[in-house]
Amino acid sequence: MKTAHITNYYHKTSGGIRTFYLQMMEYAGRHQRNMFLIVPGEKDEVEIVNDYAKIYYVSAMKSPLFDTRYRIIMPWQFMSHGTRIREILLEEKPDMIEICDKYLISFMAAMIRKHAFSKLGRPMLVHFSCERMDVNIDAFLTHSKIGNWFARRMMGNYNVSLYDFFIAVSPYIAEEYFAATLEKNNPKRSKAFFNWCWRFFRGTKLPLEDRVFWNLRTGPDPLFSTDNYSEEFKKSIREEVGIPQDSKIIFYAGRLSPEKNIEVLVEMMKVLRQDKTNDYRMLVAGDGPKKDWFVEQFRQMPDVLKMLGHITDKQKLANLYASCEVFVHPNPREPSGNGVLEAMASGAPVVAPNSGGILTYANTDNAWLVEPTGENFANAVRDILTNEEKRKEKTANAVQTAKENNREKILGEVFELYEKMFERFQSENDKFNYREKAKDFDFAENIGK
Repeated sequence: MKTAHITNYYHKTSGGIRTFYLQMMEYAGRHQRNMFLIVPGEKDEVEIVNDYAKIYYVSAMKSPLFDTRYRIIMPWQFMSHGTRIREILLEEKPDMIEICDKYLISFMAAMIRKHAFSKLGRPMLVHFSCERMDVNIDAFLTHSKIGNWFARRMMGNYNVSLYDFFIAVSPYIAEEYFAATLEKNNPKRSKAFFNWCWRFFRGTKLPLEDRVFWNLRTGPDPLFSTDNYSEEFKKSIREEVGIPQDSKIIFYAGRLSPEKNIEVLVEMMKVLRQDKTNDYRMLVAGDGPKKDWFVEQFRQMPDVLKMLGHITDKQKLANLYASCEVFVHPNPREPSGNGVLEAMASGAPVVAPNSGGILTYANTDNAWLVEPTGENFANAVRDILTNEEKRKEKTANAVQTAKENNREKILGEVFELYEKMFERFQSENDKFNYREKAKDFDFAENIGK
C-alpha cells in the first residue's frame, strides 16, 4: 500500500513532527514502504528522500498567529480542481491518507467522505493526533469552561466523524476522541444534532473502540546513549556559555511556547537560587514564541540562564543530554515527549510532571515525577544531586526503558498498524464507504457508551 501524510505542523529545521516523519521515511526506504509527505513550504518543490519516500512542499503563507516560523496550508489550496495538492494526490493515488491536523486540513477529509474528490476514489482516511484540541484552546485562547465545551463539540460532532481510523501518540491523547464522542461523557449534548453531523459526513459505522489506536510514533535516535558522557565536553560547554566549572547544569530542550508550561522552570530556578550548597545554572536548547518572555523573567537572576537556541547538531544535543546533571520537562500535558526518552537513553536524571502522555513509559522507578510546581521541581533536583544510590538506580531503569521503546520497534509497529487498518477497511468497506446518507442510522448509539 502507498500512504500519504499531510500536516501543517512541519518546519524544515525543527519540531517533533518533522523528526518522526523523517524517521518514518528513512524506515520506509529500508523496508520498501511507499509513502509521501505533503507539507507547507516557501515554494512548490519536491524532495526525494529515498527510492520509497518523498516530500512535496506546497507554497504556503506564514502563520499569522502563535508561531510565525511555521507556514500553513489553507483549505482553498485543495478545494478546487487543478490545485497543487489535488494534482499530487491524483498523480500518486495513495491507498491511505493520514492527516495530522484538527483544523484547516480536516476539510480535505470531509470532502473525500462526501465524494468531492471523485477522481481520487475513496482512500482510507486516518487521523493522526499528536496534541489535544482542548489543551490547545486552553493554552492559546481561553482558560474558561466554554473553551473545553467548544473543543468537545468540535471534536465529537466534526473531527471524529470524518475519519475511518485514529492513531494517537499516547493513551492520554487518544482519550480525547472518547471524551468528545461517547454519550456517557457528554450527557447534555444534542443527540439529534450529533447524529445529523455523522450522517451528513457519512461517518464510519463501527464502534469507536475498534478504530482508535495509539503509538509513540518515534523512539530515541540510537545516537542518544550514555556513551556520550564526557568530562571534556562538560568542561568545554561550561567554557562556551561562560559558567563556572563546578556549576550544576539543569537542562531543558524544547519549544518555548505557551503549552509547554515553561513558567515552572522560572519558579524552580528562583527556589534553587536561594540554595547556597550548589551553583545551579539553567541551560536551554530551543526557541519559540515565548522566548523573549522567558529571557525577561531571568533578568532578576543574572547569569543563571544560558540560551543555546535551536541546536541542529545532533551530536552536541546528545552530549548535552549525557553530560547535564538534571534534565527537566515541565509540561503536564505533554502528548508523548520524545525529548524525555532521549534524555533517558542518555542516562540523564529526568524531572517531569506526574501527568500527560509521558506516563506511557515514565514512572517513579525511572524518573522523578512530581506535581508541576517550581518548589516540587526544585526539591526533585536536590534529591537527584544528594541521593547518589537512588540516582544510579533510576537512571539505569530509564536507560532500559529507552531501549524497550527503541525507534525501530515503534516505527515497525506503525506500518503494521496501517496494514491492519487497511485490511479491515477493505474487508468491511460497506461500513466505511457509502454514498447514501444514513438517514436512520443511530451513530450516537452505535459508536459506544
